[in-house]
Amino acid sequence: MDTKSEATTTFLTRPYLPPLEEFLPYLAQIWESRRLTNGGPFHQQFEEALREYLGVPHVCLFANGTLALITALQALRITGEVITTPYTFAATTHALLWNGIKPVFVDIRRDTCNLDEEQVEAAISPRTTAILPVHCYGNPCAGERLQQIADTYGMKLIYDAAHAFGVSLAGRSLLALGDLSVLSFHATKVFNTFEGGAIVCHDAKLKQRIDYLKNFGFADEVTVVAPGINGKMNEFQAALGLLQIRYVHQAIAARLAIDRRYRQAIADIPGIRCLPQIDGVTPNGGYFPILIGADYPLSRDQLYDVFRRNHIHVRRYFYPLISNLPMYRGIASATPANLPVATRMAAQVLCLPTYPDLAASIVDRVIDILARGH
Repeated sequence: MDTKSEATTTFLTRPYLPPLEEFLPYLAQIWESRRLTNGGPFHQQFEEALREYLGVPHVCLFANGTLALITALQALRITGEVITTPYTFAATTHALLWNGIKPVFVDIRRDTCNLDEEQVEAAISPRTTAILPVHCYGNPCAGERLQQIADTYGMKLIYDAAHAFGVSLAGRSLLALGDLSVLSFHATKVFNTFEGGAIVCHDAKLKQRIDYLKNFGFADEVTVVAPGINGKMNEFQAALGLLQIRYVHQAIAARLAIDRRYRQAIADIPGIRCLPQIDGVTPNGGYFPILIGADYPLSRDQLYDVFRRNHIHVRRYFYPLISNLPMYRGIASATPANLPVATRMAAQVLCLPTYPDLAASIVDRVIDILARGH
C-alpha cells in the first residue's frame, strides 16, 4: 500500500522525548541561575549520573560526539597513522584528518561488521600510533585481541562507541575497553541530549587533560596549558540528559521488543539475513541492520526504493564506505580489493526503522513489505 500523505512518514529512528512537563522545572532552574554553560550544576550532576549509570570511573561531557573524537586523539597525542574501519560514519575518520593523521583501513568481520582483528597486525607500519575500532551497531569488537596487539606494539586503543551506550559483554561495559571510549548523544541514538557526546577514561589525570582541552586549554582564568577547542556541553543539554537517564531502561526495552519481532519474522524470509546475536552481550537495540542477498527478488537498492515510496525511511547504513569518499579513496589501503567484506556489506545492508514509540502496526507493515518483496 502506497500512502498518500507525507504526514504518515515513518522515520528510521527518532529521539525518545520524556514528557515536556517534566523538563520544565529544569529549564526554570537554568533561567533562574543564569548559568547556561561552562560546567554548570546540571553539567556536574549529569556527568556523575552517567558515571554511575555506565559503571565507569570518569566521564568528560562534550557538545557532540565528533568534538569528543577529535579531542580524544589530541588527549593521547596521536600522530602519524591510525588503523581503523572503512565501515563507519564519516565522523570517525574525519576526526583523524582534522588532527593531521592518516587513516589506514582494514577490512571488517562478516558476523559483526567490526574491524577484523586478525588483519590489524599486517597493517601496522613504523608510523602507526593507534587503533580506532568502532562497536558497529553496538556489537562488541574483539577487545582482548585488539588490546593484545596495542600492547605488543606500544600503540593506543581508542574506541568509537557511538552505538554502544549501555552495552555490556559478560557483565562488563564495553566502555571499559581500551584507553578511551567516545560516546555520541545525537538525537538518533539510544540515549540522546539532542546533540552531545562524551569521552570515557580510566584515570583522573587524563580526565583533567581532556577537560582542559575541551575548554580552550584553560586551567584557570589566566593559565592556558594547551591549544584546546570549545567542546563544552551546555546546561540545556545536560539537563535533558539528566531527565533522559531516568527513562533509558524503558527506551531500550522497547527497542529490544522491536528487535525480537523483526528477527522472528525475517527468519522465514529467504534472501534476507540478520546479523547474529552474540552470546553474553546485553544489547541496546540501537539499530536493526539486515543484509539483502542475491536470492532475494529485489536488489538492496530496489528494496530501498520500495520502502521510500511507502514513506518508510530505511537507510543504507553504512553506504558508501568511508574509503570510497573523495578525501580517502586515494589512500592505498582504501582500495576495494583490500576491503572485500566491507565492500560487500555496504552493497547489501539496509537498516530498518526502530525507536521506542514505533507502532506495532508499522513494524508489521515493514515485515509485510519484506515478505512480499514489492
